[in-house]
Amino acid sequence: MNPFVSLALSNGVPLDTLVLVLILPIIVTMIAFFRQVIGIKAFGIYTPAIITFAFLATNQIKYGIIIFVTVIAMGTFVRYLLKQFRLLYLPRVAIMITIVGFAILALLIIGGIYNRTGLASVSIFPILIMITLVEKFVAVQIEKGGRTAVILAVETLIISVIGYYIASWPALIGFILNYPWISLLTIPFNIFLGKWTGLRMSEYFRFRQIIKSK
Repeated sequence: MNPFVSLALSNGVPLDTLVLVLILPIIVTMIAFFRQVIGIKAFGIYTPAIITFAFLATNQIKYGIIIFVTVIAMGTFVRYLLKQFRLLYLPRVAIMITIVGFAILALLIIGGIYNRTGLASVSIFPILIMITLVEKFVAVQIEKGGRTAVILAVETLIISVIGYYIASWPALIGFILNYPWISLLTIPFNIFLGKWTGLRMSEYFRFRQIIKSK
């Protein structure tokens, strides 16, 4: 094992924490690549990254996806219910988070009833992370409309699932523990992405008729 990793472990740094910190640059670089080169926007860079780690904290990826979809669906439903009350933004979001929280609690109880112990035993960490997604989702709905918010939510889910499989890849974990400084290579790669001036792949698809006509 790398001396730096051995030093960290010998001084009480948990292995899981060390792995997540070393893989974080790879995950956020992957998200930046999807945004700059492919054209998948999602909810920025922070939200897909934190959702990725929330998925890692669940027992199985399918339970993370179920909670994510429940949060988005309930958030959309409650928002439309509250529109008629014309509430200010923060009280409205507080009500939505409360109701979404109880919906997730009901989901966990249902999982226990049907012997889905993996779902019932999901820790509070990923649940809280995905519940707070409601505020981001509502803000986008208000600014850009419901359709755009749903598209960004789907894109966030896709990127987070890909990030989950990258971050849980045993070969990558073993490699990064042996060569932790490899994470720093994401810096020059991001400098390259930061100077990207070409069309995104989604734009090639979007403007394919114009490109063909030239």
